[in-house]
Amino acid sequence: MIGLATIERLLAEDVPSGDLTTTALGIGDRPARMAFRARDAMVPAGLDIAARLVAAAGGTAELHGRDGAPAAPGDLLLTASGSAGALHRAWKSAQTLVEIASGIASATAAVAQAAAAVDPKVRVACTRKTVPGARRLSQLAVRAGGGILHRHGLSETILVFAEHRAFLPDLDLAGLAARLRAAEPEKTIAVEVHDVDAAIAAAAAGFDTVQLEKFAPEAVAAVAAAYAGLARAPLIAATGGISPDNAAAYVAAGAGLLVTSWPYTARPRDVAVTLGPA
Repeated sequence: MIGLATIERLLAEDVPSGDLTTTALGIGDRPARMAFRARDAMVPAGLDIAARLVAAAGGTAELHGRDGAPAAPGDLLLTASGSAGALHRAWKSAQTLVEIASGIASATAAVAQAAAAVDPKVRVACTRKTVPGARRLSQLAVRAGGGILHRHGLSETILVFAEHRAFLPDLDLAGLAARLRAAEPEKTIAVEVHDVDAAIAAAAAGFDTVQLEKFAPEAVAAVAAAYAGLARAPLIAATGGISPDNAAAYVAAGAGLLVTSWPYTARPRDVAVTLGPA
């Protein structure tokens, strides 16, 4: 949930000391109406936040679309009414937020749909590699697109990288797993590996999830084959370059989870806005 303080901060960023143009023209008190429409096909996101931006600026908004519900070109997403001053204060912040969030949501949906075409049980998890300060908004967009969150942050899950292991050169994977189990017995533990042999060793060490960094689908298939006879095989998480173009190949190879940052770089979806006299 996005708090009121965040809404006010988003408004203040664009209108720190009032709307100079609207005030200078003397039109701020005139009744106005605004509408958001999808210019192209998209999975909308951020509509509720846009409505709250309108309300915080002094207007009233009504939602006609819903986050996560696909919209066709021309579909009405949101309407708003109020003074021209109020709607001009909210306009660009609300539009830009919806466009960027809908780009992330639409991209997430594209990866999720490609994965589901092979195995509907495989989820797409987006990483924490968002623009600093925009993580919660980006995560809402991922959820709207049908994705899940790989990690909210470092406090949530245990994931061992090579950069951690560099400080413990004498501790093998089994030793790492034992240390983590002793320190955090209620948590699942994951490790990132860079070759098939390391993935096999991580399974033998007892890791719950083995993250395969930049493995080709063929290498993922080799890991899946090695895990096939295990009584308790780790979850195979494929990461590094996952997109709609290769998601199906990774699922077919045996990945049980797709980890990606790709949606965060998606082009914003275009929202057409009309704003004029009521």
